[in-house]
Amino acid sequence: MSSDRALERRNFLKATGSAAAAAAFAGCSGDGGDQGNDTGTQTGSGDFSTELKQEGDLWRVLSGTITTLDPIEATDTSSGILIQQMFDPLMNYPDGLPTVEGLMAADYSVSDDFLTYEFQLADAQFHDGSDVTASDFAYAFERLAASENSSRAYFILDSLGVTHETTTETVDGEEEEVYEPGTLGVEAVDESTLRIELSEPFHASLEMLAYTAFSPIPEGTIGDVEGYDGEVEQDEFATSNPIGNGPFEFDDWESGTEARVGAFDDYYGEGPNVDGVHWAVIEDDTARYNYLMNRNADIAENFPTAQYDPSKVSVENEDEYGRQTGTYGDVRNGATMNYAAVADIGVYYLGFNMDRVEKPIRQAVAYALNQHTVVEQIFKQRGEPAYNFTPPSIFPGGAENYRSRAENEYPYGYGETQMDQARSVMEEAGYSDSERASVELTIYESEVWSNTASILRDQLQSAYVDLEVNQAPFNTLLERGRNGELQMYSLGWVADWPAPDNFLQLLNPPQTDTSMDFPVSYLNWNSETGDAAGQAADAYQTVLDNSAPTDEDRSAREDAYVEIENANWEDVAMLPVYHQLSEVFWYDHVDIEPFGGMGPSRQMMNDVSVGDRE
Repeated sequence: MSSDRALERRNFLKATGSAAAAAAFAGCSGDGGDQGNDTGTQTGSGDFSTELKQEGDLWRVLSGTITTLDPIEATDTSSGILIQQMFDPLMNYPDGLPTVEGLMAADYSVSDDFLTYEFQLADAQFHDGSDVTASDFAYAFERLAASENSSRAYFILDSLGVTHETTTETVDGEEEEVYEPGTLGVEAVDESTLRIELSEPFHASLEMLAYTAFSPIPEGTIGDVEGYDGEVEQDEFATSNPIGNGPFEFDDWESGTEARVGAFDDYYGEGPNVDGVHWAVIEDDTARYNYLMNRNADIAENFPTAQYDPSKVSVENEDEYGRQTGTYGDVRNGATMNYAAVADIGVYYLGFNMDRVEKPIRQAVAYALNQHTVVEQIFKQRGEPAYNFTPPSIFPGGAENYRSRAENEYPYGYGETQMDQARSVMEEAGYSDSERASVELTIYESEVWSNTASILRDQLQSAYVDLEVNQAPFNTLLERGRNGELQMYSLGWVADWPAPDNFLQLLNPPQTDTSMDFPVSYLNWNSETGDAAGQAADAYQTVLDNSAPTDEDRSAREDAYVEIENANWEDVAMLPVYHQLSEVFWYDHVDIEPFGGMGPSRQMMNDVSVGDRE
């Protein structure tokens, strides 16, 4: 795999008009696990349609607003949760676990050079009664690559690397190579056989194809790609008439209030075992908690921190995927709820524009930050301190190796604040009480990051660093980052696919140049900052050059992953802070398998059962 392919990503995004959306949400996250509070307006907390309150439904709560039901357009978790119930791609993460299995793919084969994949499709129907064919997949993949409504074009053109041709277009006054519609290396061999051609081997091909953006829709439904007039407008499809092939079909969606899907009786797979799934959309923490305590919901994720008591957690088991299960309670209504928790495959961090914040200051911040304190004091232990950028469950050697490496090798103090070292590194750089450094930290609107910033600001005072903390809306922060206007900032990254390179691409120095149209991060990490930048760039090139799904390539990648982590420790380009813990709480009448580290948006509800409610 060439480095050119990785660096062309910005061109594909720009060509499809999805750069902003992809930068904001395709991995990059603003959900920092906000703490709840005891007061607030009850947003979307009532007026649900009584006609939809069926006894056989599974009732859930969503904390975020649904934006679209079109798989290629969705970028937010709440939309993804609904889409996962209505659309089946080729592969699937069972219950959100970081391992893939066939879904619409009844079988598949791979060529010896790992460039050709052939999938035999399951015998399935769409919700409109038509058969699912390979041509429907080919059409849906073309929409993903070429539609102006696609927010995930880089998934198929860059990450997966399906073969295609490009053409030269003038974009914002500049000539760029962009995807030429109709040239995608996807072929319907016959009605039930789909062939996909890749430009280079990619070790996570099957993992990428588990994303719902790769789901089929009936060929020609929407006319937003060449060669199709369309039967419905994209806006209608995305809001009131999504036609999928999943275990549930669309029933109702009232923006900001509720959504419901009903069981699809002709589903080709197992279940569904409930009549439908009904979500109440409640953004206010207290209102969401009250809704659950009043037993209006059967299950909910992540109690607001203000209502959370860690002493009520009783963990009884932990499986090989790190899922902890047990009980929580008693809760306010007297019940003891079932409880499960798993560390997200994600990381939240402080990043530095290295052109604007010199290395001694970055090191002083690292010495001052105690990741354990953040998790214990701000999250009530609902997280894991982060010392590597790669999450523990996908770190080379696994979570045990992650923690051992952090405890024994992290250079800025494992589980402690080292203010003597922070002052020393600043004094060596010429700073003192009379010659202080000033740094602006921009955080998105989050109480978690506000509290973390306050701790850091107080600590850094004694290390001759005056930290100015400003808040900005999430999208504003991203725009300023892309323009190179930030000094220090808070962000997070959650997995598009469960492999370290999905995270460490943010630490590939050539892709961090904010003078580019689409930097993947805002570091401006280059050779002028020291030898570590070259080490990271060389190691990431090793990742690209060893991308095949073989043991030999995997071994080379794993060595390179650790080299990138070491380079980041040396230069403090990004300072990992925590890995968020996702929890789920449910009443005894619900029989459900807890989701894994890929999160609730990857979990299907077809095998969930609901018994008699008390």
